[in-house]
Parts: sequence; structure tokens; C-alpha cells
Amino acid sequence: MTQIDRALKTGRKLTRNASSASHTALSGGEMLSAASDVIAARMKIMSDGIADPSKVDLKEMSLMSSEKVEALSESAASMGRTLGDIGQRMNANAVTEANLASRAASAIATASTPAAAMQAQYSYALGWWSRAAGQMLTLNTELLKGQADALKPIHRTAVANAKRLKK
Repeated sequence: MTQIDRALKTGRKLTRNASSASHTALSGGEMLSAASDVIAARMKIMSDGIADPSKVDLKEMSLMSSEKVEALSESAASMGRTLGDIGQRMNANAVTEANLASRAASAIATASTPAAAMQAQYSYALGWWSRAAGQMLTLNTELLKGQADALKPIHRTAVANAKRLKK
């Protein structure tokens, strides 16, 4: 792959990341708006129940906690999967990098001239920099996806409740 092709690929990935972050921010705003509507509606339900116990909406009262637990559990499980996947990938990257560093150290140690040793060191350093940049971009992409996936069940529940309670 040429440097131009690599730069274009990186540019596309950065653009997708920016779009993903923007979409997640908009979803977060929508979720916060829906949550405030739900809180207002449920406060009214609770105050009506306190004023007149015969008006207590037990079904809605029970949903107040069970829905939160369900959405937060799904969100935590999603984030746990994401972090587990990231940990496995980072571990594999560390093992690969240790092997490459070992080969570079051998090449430097067995170089026939100081210039050859410097060239081996330079090649490793340049390769490391490129690999590290790519790994950070991948990590950023995975974290953005993890954030979006963790937000989905909470967003879905808040928006559905807001729609249901507006009726």
C-alpha cells in the first residue's frame, strides 16, 4: 500500500470517527431530553399517588426501577464486551511489538557497520511510529463504537418511555 493510499484510508477512518462521535452526541442529547420528559411525567404520577393513594399507578412505579436496571445492565454488558475485545487486541499488539523489538535489537547488535546499526534502529523506530499511530486510531474507533453501543439501550428506553408517557 502506498503512502497516499494509507493517508486516504486514514482520512476516511477519521471522517467515520467524527461522524460516529457526532451521531453519539446527538443521541445523548435526545436521550437527555427524553429523560427529562420521563422524570417530569413520573414525578406527576408520584405526586398524584401521594395526594390520592387510589390513583397510584403501581405498574408505572414498578417500571421506574426495573427498566433502569435492565437498560443499565445491557449497557454495562456491551461496554464489558468492548473493553474485553480491546484488551485482547492490545495484548496481541504488545506481543507482536515485543517480537519486532527483539528482531530489531538482534539486527542492531549484529550489524556489520555503525551505519547498518543506525539503519536497523531507524527502520524499527519508523515502523513503530506507524504501527503506534494506526493502533491509536483503531483504539479510538473501538472506543467510539463502544460508547455508542453502551448508550443505545439507555437511549432506547428513555425515548420509548417519553413517547409512552406523553399519551
